This record gives sequence, C-alpha cells and structure tokens, in this order.
Amino acid sequence: MIIDTHGHYDDKQYDGDRNSLLNRLRENGVGAVINSGADFKGCKDTYELAEKYPFVYGTLGLHPNDSAEMTEEIMEWIRTHAENKKIVGIGEIGLDYYDEEPSHELQKKWLIRQLHLAQELEMPVVIHSRDAAEDTLTILKEEEAGRYGGTMHCFSYSKEMAQELIKIGLHIGIGGIITFKNARKLKETAEAIPLERILLETDCPYLSPDPYRGERNDSARLLYVAEEIARIKGVTTEEVIETTAQNAKEVFGVKG
Repeated sequence: MIIDTHGHYDDKQYDGDRNSLLNRLRENGVGAVINSGADFKGCKDTYELAEKYPFVYGTLGLHPNDSAEMTEEIMEWIRTHAENKKIVGIGEIGLDYYDEEPSHELQKKWLIRQLHLAQELEMPVVIHSRDAAEDTLTILKEEEAGRYGGTMHCFSYSKEMAQELIKIGLHIGIGGIITFKNARKLKETAEAIPLERILLETDCPYLSPDPYRGERNDSARLLYVAEEIARIKGVTTEEVIETTAQNAKEVFGVKG
C-alpha cells in the first residue's frame, strides 16, 4: 500500500468532498496519509483530521512563509499537541527565500526553534526549502536536524545536495514533479540516491503528476510517481511502493 508522507487535505480545495475522497483512498491503494501543518489554522485542522481518520496522521509546524505569525503561545500549542500518538513529526518548517518577506533572519530563528522542539520531543522533521539551499544545509548540519530522522519535502535541489542531506540522516521526499518532462535534476537525484532513502509525497492539492498536471492532486495519484521512479531505477513499481512505504514506517512510525 502507498504511504503519502506529505499532503494538505485541510486545504479549502477539498471542502466539497473531503470526507468521501479520504474514505476512497484505501480502495485506491493508499494505506496511510501524513497531513502536514503550514500555518496555525492548518496545524489545528491537521490535528482534527488525524483524530477523525484512523489512516491519517499529522505533523505540526509553521511554514517559513508563515513564520511572522509564530509566537511563544503557538510554540507551546505545538509542543502540547505533538504528544498525541497520531502526530508523528514537526513540520513543515524551513526556509523560503523566493519572496523578501518574512525576513530571512526571522525564518532562520523559527526554523532553529522548531528544530530544537523536534529534538526535545525526539521527533522527525519535515523540511521545506526554496531558493535557500546553502542556509538550509548549514542550519540542518549545525543543529543535527537528522538526529531523529525526517524528510526534505518536495526536493528540488541537486543530487549532491540530496546526498549531503542523507548523510545527516534525512530522507528525500519525491512527488509529482518527477513525472514532468523538464524535471531533469529530480530524475538525476532519484537515480543517484538509494531507494531506501526516498519517501513518496503529493503535497496535495498541488503538484499533480502527469497526465493530470495542473489538476487537484490526491494520494491515489502517487502510483504515477512510483511508476516513474521504478522506470528511472530499473525496478518494479511494486518494489518502489513497498520500499518507500517501509521507509515511511521507519521514519514516522505510521501504519499502513
């Protein structure tokens, strides 16, 4: 069964059919989903989804684009609610330099604070990084971010960067982008790194794979991602699904 290690089923795009869609996932070969918090509302909604659905788990944290929202009270809320057994990690957290705001210094401050929280709780991390490779890698190394495992979500850098992240204990999250014809770097990364270090993810409702590019994404479409990884690595689709599911179980402790 496929395990989707990063989705956003709290997104408003699912407001019309969330329950029916989630309840169909197992029929479509999906054993478990990890929903990832981004802003504070998303964290609260993620917690509720994990409580409601046996096969949905959650991670809690504030996305770098929402770091200006972070307060000590929100940090304490995350700490308290992360004690629930259905919450399996801290994230998504990280750095995003695509826009000027929030400031890079503010983003780095709250990334480090949330990394410390993950270590305090002995939990894996879910890292977001966009246009911030150097600072991300420096902080992750300095803070020993892979001590309890985790993933670089929606990986978009070079195979060399992936190998550095693996050295510090992280897995590489791969989703629908790998099916795009222009995804040369990601295809090279998938070929270069061990299958045992890859996690499947959707980032749904975004990044739907070909042949559904541009449409609302969901976890069942990870089959297309698994097929492309299998083609690149010269193995069967079943091996990709089974190995990445086992990876997810080892990193996040989910069942599925």
